[in-house]
Amino acid sequence: MELNICHLYPDVLNLYGDRGNIRCLQQRLLWRGIGCTVTQLPIGEQADLSEFDLFFIGGGQDFEQTLLLEDLSRRKGADIRAAIADGKTFLCICGGYQLLGHSYETADGQTCPLLGIVDFRTVGSHDRLIGNYAFRLDEASGGSVVIGFENHGGRTELGPGVAPLGRVLAGNGNNGRDGGEGVRHLNVYGSYSHGPVLPKNPAFCDELLRNALTRRYGAAELAPLDDRAEHAARAVLLERLHVQE
Repeated sequence: MELNICHLYPDVLNLYGDRGNIRCLQQRLLWRGIGCTVTQLPIGEQADLSEFDLFFIGGGQDFEQTLLLEDLSRRKGADIRAAIADGKTFLCICGGYQLLGHSYETADGQTCPLLGIVDFRTVGSHDRLIGNYAFRLDEASGGSVVIGFENHGGRTELGPGVAPLGRVLAGNGNNGRDGGEGVRHLNVYGSYSHGPVLPKNPAFCDELLRNALTRRYGAAELAPLDDRAEHAARAVLLERLHVQE
């Protein structure tokens, strides 16, 4: 077994150690004897996205997102849309998550049209939502508690019938009001959780790997790993956030 991973826009969407998510995916596959190839796809470069099983898009600042619009308008945006429709697995963090919606309106009132793959919109604010936080994944995404770090001015409002990735247990999530965090659409997992999120949350990482392997091979059983160190670190932060698993 093997997975082909595509890291989209590593040159500009790389805040807060987000590329560490790629390393975590690789390592948890390696420990299980599963092959893994990672391809970086920066601005201006093209590839056949149908060859990949799992995609990662990290976070960036508002001006960095605008740099991507021209590149997305050529071919890559249509290719991303096709890959999502085909059921490929995507992990999209912060700015990468926001790119999937209809638009981003900056705090100064400038509206940037985005991919419009998922029905949601984001409006920026000069007041940022910052800090360690926790949320529980919906059962469709594994049901585990995810801990991470959020730092975003955008307030995301999901459209009718669009499901959040999980429910906030401590912190703010999508907008600090409705209790939702991120988005789950087909096999897309969108979240505001930096950190990087996956090393702190082995169950979430395995959920993504299992999803991608099942999409490719029809079924996937992941051998258990020794995650005692990860769980000990999680216990410290969960206690600080007054959250129980």
